[in-house]
Amino acid sequence: MPSRLRALVTVVCAAVLAGLLLPVTAAHAATRTVQGGRLDWGVKSSFQSYVTGPTAKGSYSLTGGAATVGSSQFRFPSATGTYDGATGAFTASFAGGVHFVGHRESDGTYQLDLTLGRPTVRITGSTGTLYLDVTSKAKGTGTVTTSSQVPFASLALGGIDMRGGGTAVVLNDVPATLTSQGARSFAGYYTAGTALDPVSLAADVEPAATPTPTPSPTPSRSATHKPTAKNSIEDGAVDWGVRRTFREYVTGDIARGRWTLSGGAEDGGALFRFPKGEGTYAKGELTARFTGSLRFTGEQGLDLRLSAVRATVRDGEGTLYADVASADFTGRKVPLVTFTAKGLKATAGLVKLTEAPAKLTARGAKAFGGMYQAGTAMDPVSLAVALTADAPLPALPDLGSAADETETPAPSPTSARPVASDTAAPADAGTPVLPIVLTTGALLAAAALFAVAVRRRRTRPAAGPAPADED
Repeated sequence: MPSRLRALVTVVCAAVLAGLLLPVTAAHAATRTVQGGRLDWGVKSSFQSYVTGPTAKGSYSLTGGAATVGSSQFRFPSATGTYDGATGAFTASFAGGVHFVGHRESDGTYQLDLTLGRPTVRITGSTGTLYLDVTSKAKGTGTVTTSSQVPFASLALGGIDMRGGGTAVVLNDVPATLTSQGARSFAGYYTAGTALDPVSLAADVEPAATPTPTPSPTPSRSATHKPTAKNSIEDGAVDWGVRRTFREYVTGDIARGRWTLSGGAEDGGALFRFPKGEGTYAKGELTARFTGSLRFTGEQGLDLRLSAVRATVRDGEGTLYADVASADFTGRKVPLVTFTAKGLKATAGLVKLTEAPAKLTARGAKAFGGMYQAGTAMDPVSLAVALTADAPLPALPDLGSAADETETPAPSPTSARPVASDTAAPADAGTPVLPIVLTTGALLAAAALFAVAVRRRRTRPAAGPAPADED
């Protein structure tokens, strides 16, 4: 091959190689952040029944923002992680945990004592694994073991292609099987290979980051922290889950219902947030009103709506009010629950009360149609009000936008789907990585075609222009 032709072929090879590698580089650079979402999992429904049944006579409690959904599933919020649309690699960790106890001893301890928390799903290729933080008490010996991120269950993806360019990763009812490490962490209650409850998740995937302008300096607001005799509330929120067993009743097999949120109310999984607080605070006393409404509906005549939520604190005791509308009861500013609020004070412009124990009032009992008696323990109340514009409110557990904004009944069996795309994928997000064999073949073919074209041009007669299809 003449030296000039050899040089031309080299240039073409380099150009073609660059064109083929650019999409590959872009694909590898397309790893994006997972921020927000939830994982629903019942661990093993028969284990739940055993723990709470007549043999173990136990119970479970939820921590870290975990909630219940339907009749037998736990919901873990606030997904964080990464997703690569080109390879399908996915990692998401979720907050919260569930603590099982049973077989109470005479000294108040339990033979069965198991905590599962911080579930993490990792998917690479066709392999999926569910990891958990586990604290368990061994049967017989009573030895307590704590392990971090145990590969607890293998997930059967069934040939699902995880690649894509959407804004959410959604998997429904993925079969889960206990691993050998999971069996050891499960304190010997089940053997490796045991089928566990299926796993469902929905996680938001943030779009590729774009540069944002540097904000201009803002004037110092140190003066706004100075308390006044009476402070107007700049912002605020009250968080309340009503009652866990009531939520389970609503979405369970009896009522087969749901709850819906409107007017700005938010779902935090284990609680509901009523935002945009307005009112006043002074010397431990608070009067505040919040926006949003919450409606429970279902069979058995269930239809209960709570709106215009208000909170007051006087002499260390708080009361949570709401307008109530149901088939049997209607009232405005109904005192639903009372809660302890001693020592309520402002710190750095924020007045905060976290998980104050709450009890149902007599009028609250009527609002719930007599399902619970006055004095019944309801879910705790948390509230926060900002007295200055720069005082941040506590974050709400993040269920992600992929989850329905209105709570749905217990999930029905559906096939798994890896990626739900509600926006068009970026041009480079779905570009497949070409195998190196195909890349090399394309290079050689392009070089050969270019060499043929050059040879034809060199043997063409000088007279007359070249035909258009030969250039």
